[in-house]
Amino acid sequence: MAQALYLKWRPRRWGEVVGQQHVIQTLRNAVAGGRVAHAYLFAGPRGTGKTTSARLLAKAVNCLHDDPAQRPCDACEHCQAVNEGRFLDLIEIDAASNTSVDDVRSLREKINFAPSQGRYKIYIIDEVHMLSTAAFNALLKTLEEPPSHAIFILATTEIHKIPATVLSRCQRHEFRRIPQQEMVTYLQKIVQDESLTVAPEVLPLLARQSTGCLRDAISLLDQLASSGERVDLKVAQAVLGTSSNQAVIALLDAILDDDAARGLDELHQTLDSGADPRQFARQMVEYLRALLLVQSGNAAEVDTPQDLRASMAQQTARLTRADLLRIIRAFNQAAADARLSWQPALPLELALMDSLSPEEEPLEERRKHARTPGGRAVPEKRAHPTVPAGTQEAAPPEGDAAPPKGDLFQQIASQWKRLVKLARENAHPVASPASGLLNSGKPLEVRGNVLVVGYPSEVLRERMAAPEYTQVAEQALEQLVGQALHVECVLSTASRKELPPEVDNSGMVATAVRDLGGEIVDMS
Repeated sequence: MAQALYLKWRPRRWGEVVGQQHVIQTLRNAVAGGRVAHAYLFAGPRGTGKTTSARLLAKAVNCLHDDPAQRPCDACEHCQAVNEGRFLDLIEIDAASNTSVDDVRSLREKINFAPSQGRYKIYIIDEVHMLSTAAFNALLKTLEEPPSHAIFILATTEIHKIPATVLSRCQRHEFRRIPQQEMVTYLQKIVQDESLTVAPEVLPLLARQSTGCLRDAISLLDQLASSGERVDLKVAQAVLGTSSNQAVIALLDAILDDDAARGLDELHQTLDSGADPRQFARQMVEYLRALLLVQSGNAAEVDTPQDLRASMAQQTARLTRADLLRIIRAFNQAAADARLSWQPALPLELALMDSLSPEEEPLEERRKHARTPGGRAVPEKRAHPTVPAGTQEAAPPEGDAAPPKGDLFQQIASQWKRLVKLARENAHPVASPASGLLNSGKPLEVRGNVLVVGYPSEVLRERMAAPEYTQVAEQALEQLVGQALHVECVLSTASRKELPPEVDNSGMVATAVRDLGGEIVDMS
């Protein structure tokens, strides 16, 4: 059986550890100077080298090399025994499955025995935050005054769960997420030494996908290379469920243009091509974060291909800071919700709707008029005089006839953006998406006391038809036109696909094509 790449390439000497020089240098100096502590705590994200560094320290303190500065030598009998998992004085404990106080008491009973092979007995307790409170209490005394031949190395990904009494008894080292460029350099070395046929542009994708976890990046490389064929960017995107940068740019362009229908089309095309919804949401957040850095004057911190920089500059110029932050929050929430949603595309669709501008002006126009040359906010222009405090707005005199239905529809259609704004101002926080959903619709007609609003997709129509959202719209309508109207949401006929003449207009096929986004591929 072939060995996994992340095991094969696990560092065996200090110099092979990637991205944690601040920790490694301290440990090397301690070993060389004979100042090794009795208890260490290694904290940081998964896959960043905590357990590997713990094993290296175990090798170093037991290495047989004459020069302490050269330990671990990775050549002596003790170093080889650690590499092969047969060094009796290295005890690794998984705290996730040994959480009880009895497990710690058993450890305390054995710790007083002298080492069997080396100078020190090393106890590595992984995921130590999983220990129970009683187990931590049982461990305290041993951590504070262990036998001279014992060294404890605790590792955790959740340092906030470690009791302060334990923290105070350990020398603490923080492991950081590994920078992308260092990960790419390391992956290039693996590709070269393993003679893998992987295109160079694939490696930055793996580094970004692994979010600072080198073990994940190596595992992804192993997965892609297992096919034995050349792995190019297209193949990597298909296997990993990622989309192209152009899909991210196209979706953001639709948001900037306030085009809900086009945005949904771009989104669904991307997902239909095999992109994973949660991963696509993460890509959107990553790209939007890069725009935020550019907008904030930190473009040097953005690691992005040269061909994207022109698009980034154009889109950054069209975004206000407030709009950019709002869109980032929407897609960041989608990335968190996608794992739990029964409908995988829904969090992304909601993020798109929440990202669209609910204001009276298009997003780009608001950016132009958001501030005066002096930097002060421009006061909002009001369509009607302000009503003095303590008074009520005058109602139309009794006996005035309601406007004719045709005039009423024209009044609503011409003031649609104002209606959206009223909905936004009046909505309870739970119903806050109502204004964005209303903005995505189009008034079609007034039928009796019902306003018919058309939507380009069933997702939008069904969402807006929820009672808590139609109620917000109806309240805004009454405030706008001075009379009560109900809101009915329908699929806009303009968005429905034309059916061949031989297809029954009222049948199942017609419903699937018009209402559910189906497509006829064969009439034979």
